[in-house]
This record gives sequence, C-alpha cells and structure tokens, in this order.
Amino acid sequence: MNPRAVRRSTALAAQLGLVDRLRSTPADRELARDIDAGLDRVEADLAEQVRFADEIADTTTSYLLKAGGKRVRPVLTLLTAHLGRGITDEVIAAATAIEVTHLGSLYHDDVMDDADKRRGVPSAQTVWGNSVAILAGDLLFARASQLMAELGERAIRLQAATFERLVLGQLHETVGAPDGEDPVQHYLQVLADKTGSLIAAAARSGVIFSGAPDEFEQPIVEYGERVGVAFQIIDDVIDLSPQPRDTGKVPGTDLRAGVVTLPLLRLRELAQTDAASADLLDRLERDVIGVPEGDDPVADALIAELRAHPATEYTLAEAHRWARDAVSSLDPLPQGQVTKALTRFADTVVERSN
Repeated sequence: MNPRAVRRSTALAAQLGLVDRLRSTPADRELARDIDAGLDRVEADLAEQVRFADEIADTTTSYLLKAGGKRVRPVLTLLTAHLGRGITDEVIAAATAIEVTHLGSLYHDDVMDDADKRRGVPSAQTVWGNSVAILAGDLLFARASQLMAELGERAIRLQAATFERLVLGQLHETVGAPDGEDPVQHYLQVLADKTGSLIAAAARSGVIFSGAPDEFEQPIVEYGERVGVAFQIIDDVIDLSPQPRDTGKVPGTDLRAGVVTLPLLRLRELAQTDAASADLLDRLERDVIGVPEGDDPVADALIAELRAHPATEYTLAEAHRWARDAVSSLDPLPQGQVTKALTRFADTVVERSN
C-alpha cells in the first residue's frame, strides 16, 4: 500500500466528517476504516484509468488527477454501499467511473469558464489550449463509459442519463435564464443538473452495486441531489472568501470571470428595491464582473463588501436549507452508522464556508 495514499484517504475521511464523529463506537470505527481502505483502492484504480498509451493523452488526462481533489463522490459511493453488502469490486468500479466522469467535466468546465487555475495549478487549457483540454475531457468520458459498461446495462443507463443532465446543465448555464423565468430558480436547476446529478449518481451507485434493497434508491437519490446543490452553493460563498480553501484561486475568481453565482443573483434581486444594493451592484459590474485585469485592491474591497452583504447571508441560508432537506430525505432509511455519517456529511458540506 502506498503510504501517501493511506494518508490521503484518512485525511479525506476526516475532512468530510467521517472520522471524529463516527469513532464513538466499534461499529463506527470499523465503518471509517472500511471507507479509508476503499478510498485507497479507488485512488489506485483512478491512477490506472487515466493512463493512455499515447504520450500526450496520458499526460493531459492524468494532469488534474495528480493535482488532488476531495473525492467527494467516491466517499458517498463507498458509504452508501454499507446499506447493502458493503464495498464490493463493483462498488469500487462504479466509484472510479463516476470520479473519472467528474474529472472529465472539470476540463470542459474550465474551457467554458476560461478559468486560469484548477486545484491550485494552471488549468489544462492554459497549459495546452482549449482543443487539447476538450479532447482530454472527452477521453476521460470515454474511459468512464467503458468502466460502466463492464457493470452491465443498468450502469450504462445510469451513466448516460447522468451525462445528459451534466450537458443540459452546462447548456442552460451558458445561455442563461429565458425571459419570464426566475433567474434564481433557473440557477438552482443548473446546480441540480451540473453538480447534484453526479453526486446523486455516486450515492445511488453504492446502493445498486452493493445489492441494497431497491426501496433505498429513491431516498438516496434525493439526498445526493440536494446535498450536491448545497455543496455548489457553498462554493459560491467560498469564491468570495479572502482565503478560499483548496481552490488555488484568488478571491472572486468566478465574479472576475463573469460567472453567475447565487450571491450575485440575489444582489440583483435586492438592487431592484434597495439603493445600497444597487450601488454595490453598479460598482461590481464596473470594477469586478468580467474584469479579471482590474485594480485588485478595489476589486478585493468590493468582493469583501459582497461577502458581508445580506445577499451572501441569503446564499448561506439557502445552502443550509438544501442540506436540511437532504437529511430529511433519509427518513425512510434504517437508522444507523450510514445515516449518521450521511447526516454529518451534509453538515460538513455547509460548514466549509466558515
């Protein structure tokens, strides 16, 4: 076993709330150890699955994997597998496939957003250009599909349906809300499609490929989608932080790139009736939004002002609401170590903004 992989998996479990709060009973400690061991297996499989015989393909597809990542999706797959037979070989394969899908989506997202950095390193298109970055993402999608195909028709259908939602979410984010549609509701649906669907697929895979009862699937899907939306909303808040955790990005990276976030949408709503909000919005649009090369001290001050604004308080409250709804989705499931861990996971997601 690679000592670095062991340290990484233990750190991940701790970061996601799966160690301290779980290690209160022997059963809790065993669950945490099992997830750590499963994460080691997923890490080894990921390293293998991003390898290609072609040198440029091998270099580009492994680039973001080597940069790190939280492995949120595999953790959920491994965790929900304990509602059935536990971490089977099929569960590991599904967890790996979904994480490879996530990796591929990052390459495409960074091209769409013209992002400079990802996971603390220059983004792939910054290094190799848009075309190579897109093709690297495509190769990862192809590899994920191959992995899912080995698990049978049900896995293929799950992968295809999830991928369709990922693309639709990106499309709807790109074109924006149509006339007459509430921009906030449009944005939340984008988050459900782009982030919630893949997290839900990860959690559902643990149920399916561990042979858990079929009636557990729908509560787990609802939990995964809702906690995924909460996760992404909190990322909008973290984007405004003076020291964003694990992003390798400067404060307000999304705003500077002109990417719509929930604090900005809420500020636009408030600006319709509140003069102070309208003034802040005007200054953000002049000096921050879509102005990556602007005056940094001015931009930093405006981003800090938005961070302290009621629009961001609303965003935090919205994230907590989605997390509470995610936990409520677990009510039909038997109470035990898994539901306790899933509850803690939802709490940890929204605590990331602190």
